[in-house]
Amino acid sequence: MKKAILFSLMTLSLFAREFFGKVPLVEKATIVHNSGSLLNSPELLHNILHYQTWGELFVYLQVHWFRILFFGITLGVLIVFFLHYIIIGPKKFSKDGKSFYVYSVFKRIIHWVAALAFVIIIPTGFMMIFGKEFGGGELVLTARYLHSIGTVIFIVSIIPMFLMWLIPMLPTFDDIKWIFIAGGYLTKKKVVVPAGEFNAGQKLWFWIAVLGGFVLIVSGAIMYFEDFDLTILRSLNMDQIDLLRVAAIVHNFLGMAVTALFITHLYMSLFAIKGSLGSMKNGYKHEDEVKYMHSSFYKKLTEKQAK
Repeated sequence: MKKAILFSLMTLSLFAREFFGKVPLVEKATIVHNSGSLLNSPELLHNILHYQTWGELFVYLQVHWFRILFFGITLGVLIVFFLHYIIIGPKKFSKDGKSFYVYSVFKRIIHWVAALAFVIIIPTGFMMIFGKEFGGGELVLTARYLHSIGTVIFIVSIIPMFLMWLIPMLPTFDDIKWIFIAGGYLTKKKVVVPAGEFNAGQKLWFWIAVLGGFVLIVSGAIMYFEDFDLTILRSLNMDQIDLLRVAAIVHNFLGMAVTALFITHLYMSLFAIKGSLGSMKNGYKHEDEVKYMHSSFYKKLTEKQAK
């Protein structure tokens, strides 16, 4: 029996020696499948050896945190606003009296184009983040294509949106006062809120949407096109794969911020102030709402009408 076992081991060792002696265990670094690719090249060996630079962080976040944070932030924001609606409820303002024409047709069109973009981008982004739960395959691939289309739509709106609202979106002392009273949203009473044409919350959303949106466009383009050369990478001691990892990290964290603030913007527009969305349909805001929620802007408008 012992001789049979010894004979079997010797036979296996000879077979293994013969097999592994002819079949290489690793591909030589000098062999390139696609000579035009920066991702599949001799740089692969360098990327493996320098994996700890960005690779370790990316894998750690991708495996352990991105999905949890996206889910937790989204669910947390939804719960907060659900409780706000149940406990405090929407603010109601009189529709009687005069109205102020504050949003031109052009401004409303740009706003709705941007809104359409976000309505496409955010759900499809979620489908890609939670691709496994959606079953992967064609559904998630379609979501990726729609995500790209939504991005193109957003690119159309971002420059005019930035130019037409840059000045009124700049910070003022009213914003500090607004933050201290949370914009009057923590009380059922109608209180006079110090704010110009846009309050501090709207300004925060604007800057995250525009500046953050620009970074999302760039980082998204890097991940979409993947394989290209940038001379600046060499000066930063980075490889193409490092750039992709950094782009993915930035894209995910900014995506969380945009998602949270977009939900906030939706809640404020649809539920927190009854009838607020009407101003983006016809361009008019009712006097009672402007008087209380944008008191500084109301003062400016009445002084302008008095002249």
